[in-house]
Amino acid sequence: MEALSDGGMLKYGNYLPCPKEPKSWQLLVNWLPEGLAPKRFGGRAFYYEHPKAEIPPGFIERKKIYVFHYLMNFGFGLAKLLEKLGISSEIHVIRTIMDGIPPPKDNHLLIKDLRFDKIEVRIYQPKTPTTGRRRGVLYFHGGVGQFGSIRAYERTCRYFAKKSDSVFVSVGYRLAPEYPFPTQFEDCLAAAVHFMRIAEDYGVDPARVITCGDSSGGTLAAAVAQAMTNRKDLPKLRAQMLIYPFLQAANFNLPSYEQNRGVPVLLKKRTLSLGLKYINKEQSAIDEILKHAHIPRDLELKYKEWLNSDNIPEDFKPRDYQEGKENQISEDLYRSFKPFLDPVFSPLLAEDTVIAQLPETFILSCEFDVLRDDALMYKNRLENHGIKVTWCHLEQGFHGIIFLASYGRITSFKSANKGLRMIVDFLKSI
Repeated sequence: MEALSDGGMLKYGNYLPCPKEPKSWQLLVNWLPEGLAPKRFGGRAFYYEHPKAEIPPGFIERKKIYVFHYLMNFGFGLAKLLEKLGISSEIHVIRTIMDGIPPPKDNHLLIKDLRFDKIEVRIYQPKTPTTGRRRGVLYFHGGVGQFGSIRAYERTCRYFAKKSDSVFVSVGYRLAPEYPFPTQFEDCLAAAVHFMRIAEDYGVDPARVITCGDSSGGTLAAAVAQAMTNRKDLPKLRAQMLIYPFLQAANFNLPSYEQNRGVPVLLKKRTLSLGLKYINKEQSAIDEILKHAHIPRDLELKYKEWLNSDNIPEDFKPRDYQEGKENQISEDLYRSFKPFLDPVFSPLLAEDTVIAQLPETFILSCEFDVLRDDALMYKNRLENHGIKVTWCHLEQGFHGIIFLASYGRITSFKSANKGLRMIVDFLKSI
C-alpha cells in the first residue's frame, strides 16, 4: 500500500456556517413579482440549501468554495423554479447545466462516437505513435445515476487520455428515472464486456484494461470489477480506479458523514436524498434510514466487521465521535430498501469471496467529503485480502474536485493538482 499525503491532517472542530444572505440577494427578492418571491415559492428557490453549508474554518480557498457553492445551489434553485413554472423538468435543467459548453477540437486525440451493444460510448485515442499496445480505461461518469453524460466529462477524459497516453472509453449509460436502477450498472457491464472482446481493434492490450469512475461512477467501476471476477470468457481486469466513490448505503453516520455533513458539494442529507431518487423511493424515509432502521439485526452484525469505525484511522475521527446506538428495526423499511444493500449499489457489502478476487486498486479520498470513510473502509477490506492498493488522499479536497479541475484555473482548487498527478502516475504504472 502506498499512502500519498501532503503535510499534516487538519484538526476537526466546529464548522462555521456560511455568511447570511447578501444584500444583493434581498434586492433580487424584492425585484421578483409577488407570485415568484421565494417566500411564497417553496422558500428561496434561487438560494437552494445555501444557508445549510458549513465551510471548514481551516479550508484555505474558502472564498472560492463559497462562490462555487452559491452558484451550484443557484442552479439547483433555478431547476426547481423552472419545473414549478412548467417550463422544464428539474432533472433536465440540472443535466443541461452539468453538460456545460463543449471544448474546442483537440488535435492530439482521435475521438469517435460509437455504440457498444446499443450503449453510447466515446473513444479517445492518442494520435502519437506507439510501439506496442496501449492500456485501455473504461470511464463511468458520476451523477448519482441521474445526471452526467459523455459531454459533461469530455474534458476529464481528454485530459487523462492525453496525459497518460491511454485509450479512454467514456460510457454513456442510460439515466434514471427514465431507465430505473440497475440499468446503469447493466449498461456499464455490457459496455465493459464488449470492449474487452474488441480491445485490440483500438490498439489496446486486453490484459491492461481498467475500470475507472468518480463518485457514483466509482460505485459503477467497483460493481463492474466485482461482476467481472468470475468471468472465464474474458481476460482479467488489470486494475480499478475509484475516485471519491460512494460504496455503501448501510451507515450514514460514519465520522466523515458527521464531520462533513454540511460541506459543499455533497451535503449529508443531499447524498441520501439523491440516492433515494436514484432507486425511486420516497424522501419521507430519510430520517429512519439515518437511524439505520433499514438494516435487520443479523445484517447489522454482519456488516459491522466491515463498517466498524475501528477500520478508520484515528486521525480521521473527531475526539467525541461515538458509534450509533441500536435502533428500532423496520421490516417494512428493509423490504422496501433492499436495493440499498445490494453490492451493485453498495460494493463495500460484497462477500469476501468476491473481494478477494479483485484487481489492483487505486482509491482517491478527500478530507472534506462525506464519502471519505467509504473509501477508507474499502481500502481496508481490500488490503485485508491481499489486494494491492494505492491510496491518494487529498487534504483540503472535497467531493467533485477532480471534475472541476478539468475546466481550468477558474474552477480548479490547489489540492486537485496532487490528485490529477497521482491518477496519471498510476495509469502510467499499469
